[in-house]
Amino acid sequence: MNTDEIKELYGKYVMATYTYEGICLVKGEGSYVEDVDGKKYLDFFPGWAVSGIGHRHPKVLDGINRQLGRILHVSNNYFNDVQPVLAKRIIENSFPGKVFFANSGAEANEAAIKLARKYGNPSRFEIITMERSFHGRTLATITATGQDKVKKGFSPLPEGFRHVPFNDINAVRNAFTDRTVAVLLEPVQGEGGINVPDVSYMRELRDLCTDNDVLLMLDEVQTCMGRTGEMFAYKNFGIEPDVMTLAKSLGGGLPIGAMVAGTKFSEVLTAGTHASTFGGGSVVCAAGLGVFDAIEEGALLDNARKMGAYLRASLEKLSKDCGLIGQIKGLGLMLGVVMNMEDATAVPGKCAKEGLLINCTQKNILRIMPPITVTEEEIDEALDKLSKVLEAI
Repeated sequence: MNTDEIKELYGKYVMATYTYEGICLVKGEGSYVEDVDGKKYLDFFPGWAVSGIGHRHPKVLDGINRQLGRILHVSNNYFNDVQPVLAKRIIENSFPGKVFFANSGAEANEAAIKLARKYGNPSRFEIITMERSFHGRTLATITATGQDKVKKGFSPLPEGFRHVPFNDINAVRNAFTDRTVAVLLEPVQGEGGINVPDVSYMRELRDLCTDNDVLLMLDEVQTCMGRTGEMFAYKNFGIEPDVMTLAKSLGGGLPIGAMVAGTKFSEVLTAGTHASTFGGGSVVCAAGLGVFDAIEEGALLDNARKMGAYLRASLEKLSKDCGLIGQIKGLGLMLGVVMNMEDATAVPGKCAKEGLLINCTQKNILRIMPPITVTEEEIDEALDKLSKVLEAI
């Protein structure tokens, strides 16, 4: 089949809940993907960060292949010998506690919301979240999300969520009531425009939550597994959350989510209070172990820091040569290019024609998140393609 034939099948049989770029990708290796017509692309937005260590990383493939030869699925009525090993790796790289496995970031955030509600039951149930945040597409997580566009048409929504401006400690303090049980935020807002909070804000927020017995819950769905130069983004701020949610890069390309609760909160959810049929499946957990191996053995956190600095410097140089760029922001290899135009949504399509895949968020910010395996040569190639597109505008 060619792209037009595949597009026709989508039109007839697949619900149109996504905005497609009109490209059918059929192969991937490292930082590159290839479409059904044989065109090659440099992938600097690998699956909303799902392929965070590149496509088909050998460590991930090794883990999957070993598990494929043993057993595909073990229900959570029984133990499997991979899930607890991945949980141990997560805890060893974060903070003391326990892990609940799900299939996606939205499910992980649902689990965090339920844990907070259970902890506060019956008197405390309100969760404070941030304006411009994004926490998923389920009913509770769109309610937690601080963007009205994802909620239209789905009322009535669950009660108990309050939204305040991001990076404003007084706004959080003033929103506290005797019903507040948790604060949920992304350590770097992705869909909200690559917004990075101040270190002082995150530390004051940690203290405020501790002083009021309120859970600090960090949504690391997009920032986890080395994206910001640390295994988890919260480490950039010198704090530790009570609850953390993970997904995207954790499975190296396979679907997995996780909710990590610190020791004080790890027994709140008990048997029968929460579950996931496929959560923590042996194959996806084997892939997750491959991701940890790849990051540790390949020194990929160090590479994310070095290549993040190189990418930012390259973008800042491009900014000086091009009047269309207003600001570069972000952490590590999670960068946003703020364009001096109201609507930059056409730019990713123009970049795709040049062979570069990126994304646009908040209508005027180019989101650039290459795999943390990226090289200087690949960054140079990407910037050449982006430069050509911007010169033609």
